Amino acid sequence: MKGFYSDRSADPPASGRSSAGPGDTGGVSTIPAPVVVEADAAAQAIAERHGLRVVELTEVPAHEAAVDLLRRIWGVESAQDLVNTPLLRALSSSGNYVTGAYAGDRLVGAAVAFFGADHLHSHITGVDRTAQAKGVGFALKQHQRGWALRRGLNRVCWTFDPLVRRNAHFNLHKLGATATAYLPDFYGALKDGINTGDASDRLYIDWVLDSPAAIAAAGGQPHPVSPADPVVVLDCVHDEPVAGGSSGDPRRWLLVAVPPDIEGLRGSRPELAARWRYAVRDAVTGAFARGYRIAGMTGDGRYALEPGAPR
Repeated sequence: MKGFYSDRSADPPASGRSSAGPGDTGGVSTIPAPVVVEADAAAQAIAERHGLRVVELTEVPAHEAAVDLLRRIWGVESAQDLVNTPLLRALSSSGNYVTGAYAGDRLVGAAVAFFGADHLHSHITGVDRTAQAKGVGFALKQHQRGWALRRGLNRVCWTFDPLVRRNAHFNLHKLGATATAYLPDFYGALKDGINTGDASDRLYIDWVLDSPAAIAAAGGQPHPVSPADPVVVLDCVHDEPVAGGSSGDPRRWLLVAVPPDIEGLRGSRPELAARWRYAVRDAVTGAFARGYRIAGMTGDGRYALEPGAPR
């Protein structure tokens, strides 16, 4: 399935973590007023630029519409594997984050998050396939950023499938977030219409909302990565995962490729999709164990991992 942005979140276990990054900082704090003002202004400008209205959903009919939208995005008959209306009602009425993005009167995106330990968990976010590449996901996340900062939280966390290239670029560059852990088969077997039949590996995202990267990204100035003389440890050749070289020099960056369209491969060549799953898992967890961290994604769809001192 194409044309949507999605995320689900959960606390990462102690294992499988990168050796560096901002994942251990932040929490409930007094956010400087200029940071909150900047975030709200950026979110409002982004929504207006894309002709969107992003608002909290507080009434049952709006919750029903959000559940139906998410069900259609995920391609499932029942919403029970995702979220349901009573759950959204409970989350909203208890002060959590339940939000929709409207183009005119049409709901084109929805996001649900709840309070965790010193952060906001972004549980699920979906964008209608007919609204792809129209700034809906970006507008929802920037609204979420301002909402969290106003409540004294400077971190939003979630998980995403490391094989979905567009989501990796969105999270790491469009938002300025950091991937701090690789979680093998984190959810177990999923039957949500998108992930059926595949191991549910996830990267854990830690979005530090008042970081220079997040502020620059909100202003439309994401930071690209262009490592010099990297070692390609996993490449993509004719859609196949191909193991590359290894480096004895711990100062050299590493590149790990992902397929251009993993959703298409799951449908047309599930055995190849499975090979990609385990190849990327081995490459990234092996790099994390050696003290590397994911710094971003290159323009041709490879994770760029930079060396860091082991903790």
